[in-house]
Amino acid sequence: MATHARWSQDSLDDLGRQLSDVTFCVVDLETTGGSPAKGSRITEIGAVKVRGGEVVGEFQTLVNPDEQIPAFITVLTGITDAMVVAAPRIAEVLPSFLEFARGTVLVAHNAPFDIGFLKHGARELEIPWPKFEVLDTVVLARRVLLKDEVRNVKLSTLAAHVGATTTPNHRALADARATVDVLHHLIGRLGTFGVHSLEETREFTSTVTAAQRRKRHLADTLPHTPGVYLFRDRRDEVLYVGTSGDVRTRVRSYFTRAETRTRMGEMVGLAERVEAVSCATRLEAQVRELRLIARHRPPYNRRSKFPERTTWLRLTVEPWPRLSIVTAVAPDALHVGPFRGRADAVAALDALHEVFRIRQCTQRLGRAPRSSPCVLAAMGRCLSPCDQAVTADRYAEEVGRLRAALESDPHAVVEVLGRRMTALAGQERYEEAAVVRDRLDSLVRGVTRTQRLLELTREPEIVAASRVDQGWEMHVVRHGRLAAAGVLPHGRPYAPWLAQLLATAETVEPGAGPAPACSVEEVETVRRWLTSPGVRLVAGTWRSGFPGAARHVR
Repeated sequence: MATHARWSQDSLDDLGRQLSDVTFCVVDLETTGGSPAKGSRITEIGAVKVRGGEVVGEFQTLVNPDEQIPAFITVLTGITDAMVVAAPRIAEVLPSFLEFARGTVLVAHNAPFDIGFLKHGARELEIPWPKFEVLDTVVLARRVLLKDEVRNVKLSTLAAHVGATTTPNHRALADARATVDVLHHLIGRLGTFGVHSLEETREFTSTVTAAQRRKRHLADTLPHTPGVYLFRDRRDEVLYVGTSGDVRTRVRSYFTRAETRTRMGEMVGLAERVEAVSCATRLEAQVRELRLIARHRPPYNRRSKFPERTTWLRLTVEPWPRLSIVTAVAPDALHVGPFRGRADAVAALDALHEVFRIRQCTQRLGRAPRSSPCVLAAMGRCLSPCDQAVTADRYAEEVGRLRAALESDPHAVVEVLGRRMTALAGQERYEEAAVVRDRLDSLVRGVTRTQRLLELTREPEIVAASRVDQGWEMHVVRHGRLAAAGVLPHGRPYAPWLAQLLATAETVEPGAGPAPACSVEEVETVRRWLTSPGVRLVAGTWRSGFPGAARHVR
């Protein structure tokens, strides 16, 4: 019969500080960007002090960052330059917050972000940072909640899962209040593991168990080479696939304090052996990892277990073309994608329909249709071929503009939606502006991804090399798929070695359109290596033939 790991102590002296007796200060920040090291500043601090499940105090203030708040931050948080112009600066706010939090355990959702900003501010002001103990609800949620309970550990997801009384809205105090409800739920769940004190909680979330350490011998026979490693259970099923430049060293880290991911601790507990696949280069190891994940679909890999499930936008081939969302690429049509999911594809589709007046109906139309126009025609958002209100040439012209945006540069969409987003933000209709922003972002990223895929999938063969200590890493890429890899040693004749590598390379047939002859993730991994510093093109004519949608990506 399975039992939980035993976390309770044997004597009253060892129980530590009971969680019900600890005063927590749950803090959340809003900022002008993602990193204080890159100049981002705090714009709002919100904090809630709780003890024994009861709120004992709240702290909230806007902060003047002494710089303009980026427009996308204003859209996200609703905090404008006008709101912070009269607010106190961080030099006034930080000492007050530290006094409010004195003697508490700091809690934050993704604590490195919030605590990092606070520590940075203290260093700039030369204020000694108190030795706060810190609890991260992201880490706690990953350890406490079952893997099938929530799809992710974002604050909005957890708040909805626990029924928080406050909905997170990217304002500091509201998000801190929501985090309080999440914290209390997680503390309640800790009791089922026999965890009741702060000391037990810290141990529960950060240490490696004795059972994990006892399995250190599983790494003893693994090679010190680049490669892929597979953790297998007692039934020889693959639990997890990983890659490293030094397989043995990496696998040994799963049995030490260097490994703090709780899911990995659970996985190691089930593992009975580790298998290694040596590879000639790091790129080969990364590609083999992707292929093995796709083949075995291991339960502890967070990457997509179903890489074959993709979502694309297709411009249909018919007398009156339209856009549709599809899961497979046809060889005779224009496609954009793949998108991260159907929601992103729908957002990109909506962005295009705001600019191009092609039909949105799904019925097939002959060359001379005779149907009643829909409401979109009355609103001027469709050229209405169904009732012959538009000529075939005029409709083809509109489709041509759409095709240009998808095949080369979505500048026309960026211009129209950019103006609309700015106008909405100027009217303080920030939620509507955010919807437009997200639609535009989905489209631009989708077109960019398509263009980057086509750069490689249309090339029959590329040979590239990068210098390493042992010689030259050489890779053969055919239609985006890694076909061969090897290391040419220093001093060895180049031509015969390369001829042998090409002779043993995998034969690859091209995929349809931008769809690669492998997974999209493999093409993107290969492309990252090709564009990394020091890589030289040995054979082939790889180049970008697009104006580049990537210039529009923020």
